[in-house]
Amino acid sequence: MTPSLRTRLGQPGTVVWTLALLVLIRLVSLGLYPLTDNTEARYAEIGRVMAQLGDWVTPSYDAGVPFWGKPPLSFWATASSFQLLGVSEFSARLPHFLAALCVAWLMWDWARRESRSVALTAVALLGGSSLMLLASGAVMTDMMLTLGTTLTLRGFWLGLYGDLTRRNTEGWLLFVGLAAGLLAKGPLILVLTGVPLGLWSLFSGQLGRVWRDLPWVRGLLLTLALAAPWYVLAEARTPGFLDYFLVGEHWHRFVTPGWSGDRYGVAHSAARGSIWVYAIIALLPWSVLLPLGAWRQRRRTEIPGSETRPTPSPQRYLLVWTLAPLVFFTMAGNILWTYVLPVLPPLALFAANWLHARWPAASINRMLTLGLGISTLLFAALVGGLNTAAAKDWHTTRELVAHHAQLAPAEGALTFYPSRPYSAAFYSRGHVSEVTQMTALRTRLTGPPGMWAMKPGDWQTLPDDLRARLHPLAQHGEYLLLRVQRSTTVTPS
Repeated sequence: MTPSLRTRLGQPGTVVWTLALLVLIRLVSLGLYPLTDNTEARYAEIGRVMAQLGDWVTPSYDAGVPFWGKPPLSFWATASSFQLLGVSEFSARLPHFLAALCVAWLMWDWARRESRSVALTAVALLGGSSLMLLASGAVMTDMMLTLGTTLTLRGFWLGLYGDLTRRNTEGWLLFVGLAAGLLAKGPLILVLTGVPLGLWSLFSGQLGRVWRDLPWVRGLLLTLALAAPWYVLAEARTPGFLDYFLVGEHWHRFVTPGWSGDRYGVAHSAARGSIWVYAIIALLPWSVLLPLGAWRQRRRTEIPGSETRPTPSPQRYLLVWTLAPLVFFTMAGNILWTYVLPVLPPLALFAANWLHARWPAASINRMLTLGLGISTLLFAALVGGLNTAAAKDWHTTRELVAHHAQLAPAEGALTFYPSRPYSAAFYSRGHVSEVTQMTALRTRLTGPPGMWAMKPGDWQTLPDDLRARLHPLAQHGEYLLLRVQRSTTVTPS
């Protein structure tokens, strides 16, 4: 590396431009690859049905079929985007991208009050991490939950130690964040925020000040006023929702490995302690670059004056905020790597403060530029790979539905057997149907013309007379597109 290039890479401007490029690529990519089954397509379809039906109380993945798995905040955002921009992959993902920008801004705005260099480092670490990069354009509920936890835990600290003129506002944001979390993913936010707040307040000796300086009674009333009406209306519209959602989704999902009561998929059984492995993966490339950089800088002492600040250092608070959810999920068996997402904002700010207390600014900027460059190249390669002929049908039926649309209406409607994937419902705008029983399949084959889609294994295990009626026309990913042959008589059941 030449001295001039080394100097250029050590400039904060290089970090800004590299980060801006990554954000731009992520924005453009929102509409460049299909929604996949099950999470993205399912949640996008729920948003589409909500916008179509105009029912903003009961999330549904089909008319008259309520979805009890999650509260509505993410679906409200997606449905609103569909109404404003039309139904597409881009409009489905855009609200979650904007929520990610809000999370990043909340952390930048907090950090910049002490140091703009620390703020830039925190946002670069956050935006360049693999999980944040992927989740910032994914149709799921985790980003809205992370927005709620960030509002709550930032509001708590700045409500105590922020600028005197803004403490009152920040304190109220604590309770707005709780309401957002309750409407994004439910009571889980009470654990993810209550545990770190309680532990820090207790062990820092600040319990009295916490009670005295924050509007707990009025704030919690605000939280209830914002969140409780939806829960009441949801139970009134579809009785049984609260029992399934509160007990099933918030107890069995986390403590019962392989929980069989999941109405909307298969419970994920992971080894105890997997959350820590997920955290390492979620932090890539920083989980590799930071230890390597720390080893190279190991002989350096703390930079003089780096810890001088007019208010208490938030480092211990940020560490508790980071570790509490990870410890909570350590013994959980039914987890996904996206459960790490709420700890990324505090960890990014913690790491930024730590780096600027020990590393020269130029070394930090070079590491950030390298990490952001790696993330940009790998993500661009991933998006490009998803658009290749070999990958365009991966966990999605977009191409199959498009193929059928080219043949319709001459070939008739499309029906899936024995179940319709969510992506088929989304890309057909709800116009494909499903047949779940073989007797119904046999009856339908004697009716009007139509086309069928099923997995090769399901087609091969059909009785000979039914299989002879269904001629494979093409295969798209996991599914065959089948044309009905009319020349053979179907044997009555």
